[in-house]
Amino acid sequence: MLNDRLMNLKADSSLINEDLAPVSPSKRTWGTWNYAALWISMSLCIPTYTMASSMINNGMNWWQAVLTIFIGNAIVLVPMLLNGHAGAKYGIPFPVFARSSFGTKGANIPAMLRAIVACGWFGIQTWIGGESLYHLIRAWNPSLAEIDTISLFPQALPMICFGLFWLLNMFIIYKGVESIRKLLVFKAIFLPIAAIALFCWAVIAAKGLGPILREPSKFTDSASFFKFFFPALTAVVGFWATLSLNIPDFTRYSKSQKAHIKGQAIGLPPSMTLFAFVGVVVTSASAIIYGSPEWDPVKLASHFDSKLMVTFAMIGIIISTLATNIAANIVSPANDFSNLSPKKINFKLGGYITGVIGILIFPWKLMADPNGYIFTWLIAYSSLLGPIGGIMIVDYYFIRKKELIVDELYQHNGQYKFSNGFNPVAIMALLVGILPNIPGFLLNIKIVDAGTVPSWINELYHYAWFVGFFVSGFVYWLLTKKK
Repeated sequence: MLNDRLMNLKADSSLINEDLAPVSPSKRTWGTWNYAALWISMSLCIPTYTMASSMINNGMNWWQAVLTIFIGNAIVLVPMLLNGHAGAKYGIPFPVFARSSFGTKGANIPAMLRAIVACGWFGIQTWIGGESLYHLIRAWNPSLAEIDTISLFPQALPMICFGLFWLLNMFIIYKGVESIRKLLVFKAIFLPIAAIALFCWAVIAAKGLGPILREPSKFTDSASFFKFFFPALTAVVGFWATLSLNIPDFTRYSKSQKAHIKGQAIGLPPSMTLFAFVGVVVTSASAIIYGSPEWDPVKLASHFDSKLMVTFAMIGIIISTLATNIAANIVSPANDFSNLSPKKINFKLGGYITGVIGILIFPWKLMADPNGYIFTWLIAYSSLLGPIGGIMIVDYYFIRKKELIVDELYQHNGQYKFSNGFNPVAIMALLVGILPNIPGFLLNIKIVDAGTVPSWINELYHYAWFVGFFVSGFVYWLLTKKK
């Protein structure tokens, strides 16, 4: 068997371990509904709600926000399915698949870029869990202050709550991913019920769905609408730009190509759009009920009058956030870090590294502002991941015609060695795809002034994922064909 031959390389190769080896055909057991359930579970998360509600907070009405999210998810589904093909065909994870385009050593570049983004998501989800724990305590002790998000660090007690939730995540990693199964089952049952309950509360409290849906857009003309729409669309694509790269980590277990294609098509756009609709309705209702929209569901739940209701909401958020964090933000970066040194870094150590880096991004600052969440976080990292996706898809479909020599993906001296393990063409294409988005990013985080560079270059940042994807893909194709 192919897998047996590769495992024989384990003793003398630094490119393989148990986590990176191909999944044998007998162990590829995931069917259509496994993938549909995976996406439904991952889509029903607080950041999905937050993304939708932040669009309302920034001026969209309900149908504009929902349509933006649907279009964005329909777009990102395409690279998701394209990159998933190699995982289903060869049983290989994302870091190994990246070796075919970036080289056996160069694959660490896209793997690390993707891993750092996952670390950021891990930090954000962990902060949401810690914030929920603090609001649970505050529900029973109202004298506690609101969380300070203006200072560099919040107060001591919110930080302690954050630390406790972080330790809980580390404990789950220590126990192994299998321990998360019961939490995922709980989440799959609880969160849809909680979403329906929250939807019903919003409709009743706002005295019907009509007043909510009649809330007008704050954009007075098409120009102002599209000025926000395109960055928002890029942010939606960026939301799952991570998984669109490392989807082979999941499709490697697929029974067939048809199984993961149908499952992802059924699970991703509909569930994201439906849960986003709940977020939109509730946020619009909060503007009617409280006078201003509340885009953070944790803070919204803290406004409830009943202590038991707040407690129920916070416990649900804590458990569902824990389940999402492990499933979506640990599996892939753990594999990516393992790819750095397969003999020294296993899944658990990769998970611990993810946890430490997740603290260092200061997630409480990212989540303090809806503009920071969309423009600083989602769009910024999409400018890094779009180019990687363009290169990998062009290499697999247009250069290699979907044919890989799997044995040589695990060999230092095979055809994927390129130049000392690095493919200079892929690295050059990656840099060229990232470069156009740098001025806009620096302007957005206020490192440079608006007049420093031409406005049209700054505007490219609003299309960051698209710019990087197509520029890097084209440059890679052009340079490879000329060789």
